[in-house]
Parts: sequence; C-alpha cells; structure tokens
Amino acid sequence: MAGVKKYAVIVAGGKGIRMGKPVPKQFLSLAGKPLLYHAISAFVSAFPDIQIILVLPEDKLDFIDTLSLAFTNQQNIKIVAGGESRFHSVQNGLKEVADNSVVFIHDGARPLASAMLITNCYKQALEKGSAIPAIAVAESMRLLEGDHTMPVNREQLRIIQTPQTFRSEIILPAFRQEYTPLFTDEATVAEAYGAHVYLIEGERSNIKVTTPEDMIIAEALLKAREQHA
Repeated sequence: MAGVKKYAVIVAGGKGIRMGKPVPKQFLSLAGKPLLYHAISAFVSAFPDIQIILVLPEDKLDFIDTLSLAFTNQQNIKIVAGGESRFHSVQNGLKEVADNSVVFIHDGARPLASAMLITNCYKQALEKGSAIPAIAVAESMRLLEGDHTMPVNREQLRIIQTPQTFRSEIILPAFRQEYTPLFTDEATVAEAYGAHVYLIEGERSNIKVTTPEDMIIAEALLKAREQHA
C-alpha cells in the first residue's frame, strides 16, 4: 500500500466535568504543557508526516494558537468542531480524511500512548484492516443484576483503549450509518457496518485522564518515561 496517508483524529470535545475544573481536562497543564499536546506529540513522533485532525468544543477552536508555539509544522494540524456525541464528533473529524489511508481515532484525554503502540497499530491495520488496543483485566470482576451479583471470568474480558485504528475503506463508510446509542466506540461502529475488528496488545500506561487522581498518575508516568528515555 505504497503512499498510504496517515490521519489521527484526536477527539477532545468533552467538558471534563468529573475533573472539577473550570477548564476542560484536555487543556489542563501536564508537565508544563497542555494535556492535549502530549497526545498529539505521540503521533508526530511516530509519523512526522501524519495529518492531525483535532476535534474540539466550538468555544475552544482557537486552541491552535496555543499549539503554534509547540509544533512547527502547522499545516499538518486541522481543527474541526465537535458534535453532540462522540460518534458525531468523530464523524466531523472523518470528513477531513481522504481515501487510501490509515486512520487513528484517539481520545484527547489519553496523553501517554507511545510511538511504539501507534506504529504497531498502523502495521496491523494495514495487514488486517483494524487494530483496537486492549489490555487484560487485572482485578476480579462481578456482574450486577438488580440486587444480585455474580462473578465474571476476567480471562474473557479486555479493557479497550485508543487509538482505534482502521483502513479508510472500513471506517469512512461505517460512519455514514445512522447513529445509535449502541455505538460506544469506533469498533462497535465498524462491527455494525459488518467489519470484523481485531484487537492488539495495548499499554497499561495508556490511561485515560478523567479525575484529578488520574492527572497525578499521568504526571508520574510521564516523568518516569522521560527519566528512562
């Protein structure tokens, strides 16, 4: 697939209510830079020629001014407005994606995805059509049914991460489907379209920052990574 283009649709349209801050979490400072900067930087490190598509809240579309000091290749970053749900936000971002490409769809609140994970997702998507990062469940799990619970075999469970990665001929038509609340992530959208999705080993450090405690963990992980670089 010579000359294949690469796109990273980074979804950062949330309000971050659980963080308890007046500023959405994706714009909070992590190690001296906006959290969203770290998410973008991972993709640029893996593929310098990648096209970044940032999906932001309508009132934050000027965030590119903040990024202009951090990234010199500004022509590779586009900003689009988010939609009423994650599905619609991703749909808006995918309008900027061309055919014959590999598309990464990533949570803007995941600042620690490594360049290696991104590269592995790319390679598998080229080969199999998709790559969905997932990690094994470490804790015991129980299924809640009313007032009763029952144990669940955690060996059959996986925690799903991003970047969820697809060949364009799979994910672009999949997002032309009508929205349903059953679409919990991009993999479910692709499956509803009829595509088979393939998991790939994720990373425990690839956490999603949702609470103040997560920011502390992300800061510690980032410092540990820099010390071992």
